[in-house]
Amino acid sequence: MSDLVIAADDPQRPDVVALLETHLALMRRISPPGHVHALDIERLTVPEVTFLSARTADDLLGVGALKDLGDGRAEIKSMHTAEAARGRGVGRRLVEHILGLAAERGIVWIGLETGSQPEFEPARSLYAAYGFAPCDPFDDYTVNPYSTCMEKTLDATAAGAGYSATGS
Repeated sequence: MSDLVIAADDPQRPDVVALLETHLALMRRISPPGHVHALDIERLTVPEVTFLSARTADDLLGVGALKDLGDGRAEIKSMHTAEAARGRGVGRRLVEHILGLAAERGIVWIGLETGSQPEFEPARSLYAAYGFAPCDPFDDYTVNPYSTCMEKTLDATAAGAGYSATGS
């Protein structure tokens, strides 16, 4: 998908709001109350979060975010690919972009939380393909049957070794 552009975006844009609402509704349908960790629009606009969209000239195909946790740590948040765009590499491109952005910012550890239910297997497989491995819960996450935390250590030179947060 050579015409895909990934860039910082405003989570309050109408098409983004619609996709985020779809994402949150899906998460609430799959995960029980108290176990939905996707960020709402308000929490995607705070300074420590870089919100990204993946677009072609005509369509919003996916979103994701990088949340700075401080001390060289960050978290991938709010990853979602529009249903019509699934299987076209949008999620892979978003992960690559987020990893590149993290490396450029000097992040040395990046984590994420995703579901442990069968519906989240594609997400867990995607992250594992990029070197994420299961880890203990971090920050406010807890051990529970609905969450899988994953982590990856980034090489300080990763930005120059194939990751690029620009020109995606």
